[in-house]
Amino acid sequence: MRLVSLSSGSDGNSIYVGSDNTHLLVDAGVSGKKIEQGLNRIGLKGEDIDGILITHEHVDHVQGLGVMSRRYGIPIYAPIETIAALSSVKGLGVIDNSLFRPIEVSKEITIGDITVNSTDISHDAARPVAYRFYYNGSSCGIITDLGVYDESIVGDFAGLDAYLVEANHDVNMVHAGPYTYSLKNRILGERGHLSNETSGRLISRLLKDNCKYVAIGHLSKINNYPELAYESVKLEITNAPCEYDGNDFPIFVAKRGELSCAFEF
Repeated sequence: MRLVSLSSGSDGNSIYVGSDNTHLLVDAGVSGKKIEQGLNRIGLKGEDIDGILITHEHVDHVQGLGVMSRRYGIPIYAPIETIAALSSVKGLGVIDNSLFRPIEVSKEITIGDITVNSTDISHDAARPVAYRFYYNGSSCGIITDLGVYDESIVGDFAGLDAYLVEANHDVNMVHAGPYTYSLKNRILGERGHLSNETSGRLISRLLKDNCKYVAIGHLSKINNYPELAYESVKLEITNAPCEYDGNDFPIFVAKRGELSCAFEF
């Protein structure tokens, strides 16, 4: 299995997850052109994509969805509440209803040779979810856009081979930054985004000996720095009441608007 962040952050998010035979996108939050350019760089084309799984309907996760789905007839997987909310997203254009594949949260689905499951998360959207993927004994999880985590997330995602987890902001930078009071409260609230420190604490709960890669993503342009996110997450893992140190696993930063390295496991 392979995981590549095509773009991550407040400017737009799209992540590739695939096997030799099945190719999926999690979100399409940048332009169709940029998604195709990213796919080309990892040896794929738009017509190779077998499905797009949507975490939630915010524009930084669906900007290129209409273009990609119409151009290549790609099925779109999401909870029914998210599908309904997409109709109010400006700029998507008309998407053929036949392309939508409503999923039941927590119920396993199979796309090609990849098994996918979903978990509810806390964010200010219609029915936001995180996804995990299984193929031939390998597994990975993508957890972004949540204000808090709970035991169901820990239970569902612990022990996977690879992760991409949100580390959106530094709390002090949010407080001192230029955002309005209401926007600061949204980011810091239970339906907002994970801070670097909270991300590190969540990751510390998920790690098992089999973990091969940890990527942190969805970094804020205004309220974070890649180096700060990296060091903060490592420190939280080291200080957490778990058996692992922040240096025990390779940790990577999925930088805003950039293609990440390919994580293969």
